[in-house]
Amino acid sequence: MYLTKRTGEWLQIIIPREWDGLTLEYLFRQVWEAPKKLTHQFRSENKVLLEGSQVYWNSPLTAGAKLQLHLFEEETSQVIPTYHELNILFEDDHVLIINKPPFMTTHPNDPAKETDSLLNAAAFYLLAKGESANVRQIHRLDRDTSGAILFAKHALAGAILDKMLEKRLIKRTYLAAVHGLIKQRKGTLNMPIGRDRHHATRRRVSPTGQTAVTQYQILDFNKQKDFTLVKCWLETGRTHQIRVHFSHWGHPLIGDTLYGGKPVTDRQALHAAKLEFTHPFTHETIICHAPFSDLFEFFQSIDIKKI
Repeated sequence: MYLTKRTGEWLQIIIPREWDGLTLEYLFRQVWEAPKKLTHQFRSENKVLLEGSQVYWNSPLTAGAKLQLHLFEEETSQVIPTYHELNILFEDDHVLIINKPPFMTTHPNDPAKETDSLLNAAAFYLLAKGESANVRQIHRLDRDTSGAILFAKHALAGAILDKMLEKRLIKRTYLAAVHGLIKQRKGTLNMPIGRDRHHATRRRVSPTGQTAVTQYQILDFNKQKDFTLVKCWLETGRTHQIRVHFSHWGHPLIGDTLYGGKPVTDRQALHAAKLEFTHPFTHETIICHAPFSDLFEFFQSIDIKKI
């Protein structure tokens, strides 16, 4: 765990042993993999200090020294901040994790007009606390899917987390209730996914599609109602990936009428139950479990804390 402390608009980090001898340039571009434009902004605007003084970006850092980063300046929100009740799972100076309810979009398609998304609600929440409302979502969930979504509170956190997501260093675990009884206790669904040219929003398994890999493990059965509860985690992040894979396999999600599920509930039975990653600044392991807000008739046998 790294030793950090916020002072006003600045974050102080005690340089850990593994950064000893590295340069600031290497830290930003290789360790954090920050974009060139953002790195240049920190350098040209003197947003990095060492022991309170300007620092040469190509001089080696020393373990135990105090590095200061200007991270917490006020920014204008890119969406319209709008009040919605939120279920906060985790929050600190850098990240915000929210349990998204079903029937809510992650972000607005038209930021100038739409106000009902989780991003609008997150912006309002931070603005009401006196923080910068220019919050950034790191990933998304379908409108009808519930569960944990990760947001970044400032640009550097957003850039680092974007790269971590790309490198599969942010693990997202889902729960799904699917039609039928799956016999194989665990396995891998490795089927490329592409657009369905006959439908504007559907995706389908296609040999010319993008690589898509879903790992799954069976948690429980309901033989009387003929459904299986599965835990899934993604090696890739394609649109509708879990829904497409299980539908193609002959086990569409309950309620997922777009992909062949029966309309026995008002949405697809899919919930982002767990989110885990290494914090980019404190190096702590963050693990969040998102409780259910509906679909209890399917998920009631599941202890969310044991996922």
